[in-house]
Amino acid sequence: MSGVTRTRTRPRTRPRHPRGGLAARATGANDGAMLTIGSTVLGVDDVARAKRFWCAALGYAVRKEPDDTWAILVPERGSGPQLALMLSETPVQEHPRIHLDLYASDQAAEVERLVGLGARRVDWDGYEPGADFVVLADPDGNRFCVVDASGD
Repeated sequence: MSGVTRTRTRPRTRPRHPRGGLAARATGANDGAMLTIGSTVLGVDDVARAKRFWCAALGYAVRKEPDDTWAILVPERGSGPQLALMLSETPVQEHPRIHLDLYASDQAAEVERLVGLGARRVDWDGYEPGADFVVLADPDGNRFCVVDASGD
């Protein structure tokens, strides 16, 4: 849109994505695909608290200095998906349409470790007999699953 100037009449409620080409650099190239997933964004009530929990839970570190509304987390070692934390004013969903599945070779130990970090067990109504997952909620109430990957 050359020649068009836009002005904002109200403040931004969501920060601009601070990626500046990060997705292409993180994956090397997009290998001919039109799009790649750069980050999974999780809405939270308290970015600092969520940052502490998710960094400890996943062995992640903050990619660059976060602010009160936004943080991007990356694996401390090696490669892996980014997790972005965004301040949100919307309530947590009882049955979220999207969630994280965390794979564990020792599911019981990981569930206990995550509970020790501040997660809580969720009385999930969708468990089927022999379910290979446990539903937890992070300190902000976001639901996620710990999947038993020992049989893979």
